[in-house]
Amino acid sequence: MVKAKKHLGQHFLHDKNIASKIVHSLSNFNLPTLEIGPGTGVLTQILLPLLGDKLFLIEIDTESVTFLKEQYPQLEGKLVEGDFLRFPLDKLMQGSFQIIGNFPYNISSQIFFKVLEHRDRIPEVVCMIQKEVAERLSSPPGSKSYGILSVLLQTYYRIEYLFTVNEQVFTPPPKVKSAVIRFSRNNRQSIPCDEKLFFSVVKASFGQRRKTLRNSLRSKFVDLQTENEIFNKRPEQLSVEDFIFLTGLVADQQK
Repeated sequence: MVKAKKHLGQHFLHDKNIASKIVHSLSNFNLPTLEIGPGTGVLTQILLPLLGDKLFLIEIDTESVTFLKEQYPQLEGKLVEGDFLRFPLDKLMQGSFQIIGNFPYNISSQIFFKVLEHRDRIPEVVCMIQKEVAERLSSPPGSKSYGILSVLLQTYYRIEYLFTVNEQVFTPPPKVKSAVIRFSRNNRQSIPCDEKLFFSVVKASFGQRRKTLRNSLRSKFVDLQTENEIFNKRPEQLSVEDFIFLTGLVADQQK
């Protein structure tokens, strides 16, 4: 059996009911699907009969790859050994595809940033992550846990917190609870402002979240000469649309 490796943040799910619940949170089994970090294949064994040759996998752990190839010979040519964060997506998948996986807690945010980069090819993501992060991503404006990733992901995806997962269904059990969330691509094709500046404004706004936007943005955008009421607010009070409007104001100031 595959041994969980601490440096890879591995906690193997062993509860088949939870695994089935995660898999059936996908809303479309006709779309090519990439499983990130299949580990010992607890999701893979449920996904295979549903997806057949539309299932693709990427796994960084050599021992897991060897195990999966032995257990599921039908994965020949569909299982890549590599790091999802560094692997060129065009070499991995063609066209549109959805993502599923139990993500290592320590890299989940980096995975989400890569999803954002390729959002027009990824209509849906179902994943298990740390409960605290799941709450943050799905939080609405006004919530204490609403932050940078909440805004950036909610710009392009509808995020649903589906269910909480207890520590005891893993080997070894993590020290925190987990949760399963679903991202579904919304209808926003683009935003009416410079996207790079939008990302910068959102990050700078939450850099000192206890301060008003006027003060927190000053460190990054020095010459903000405006009396607009929005600058007296704190970042967690702003919706995605508010941040788009704010970015427009910042852009005007920089001309």
